[in-house]
Amino acid sequence: MNHTLLLSAASAEAPVLGVGGAAVIALLGYAVVFFGLVLLMLVVMAMGKIFTSLEKKNAPAPAPEAAPAPPPAPAPKPVAPGSAGQLKLYNVEPKTAAMLMAIVADKMGKPLNELRFISIKEVETK
Repeated sequence: MNHTLLLSAASAEAPVLGVGGAAVIALLGYAVVFFGLVLLMLVVMAMGKIFTSLEKKNAPAPAPEAAPAPPPAPAPKPVAPGSAGQLKLYNVEPKTAAMLMAIVADKMGKPLNELRFISIKEVETK
């Protein structure tokens, strides 16, 4: 019974707000939020313009003329008979690469000189 008395006493002290008053308070709340958003938008736009103007000031001067084209690359050397050209190794020792190529040739059942390996790269797994 004490609980009902406390609730009725608390509700008696609260001011009664009509529909019009609630609408005014809601509209003021919305206005404050939108004013804050507009202010934030203006600050972001101003900062963007400041940084773009700084970028333009610090940009290097354009090159006066393009440099002459480098001479054409020499023709590749002819490969030895039975070889398949260059092999690029990435973080792999030559001994390991040779072993891998021999395993692949054995599994495929083809001679090593009929296969062409372009590159071998070590892939780390975690």
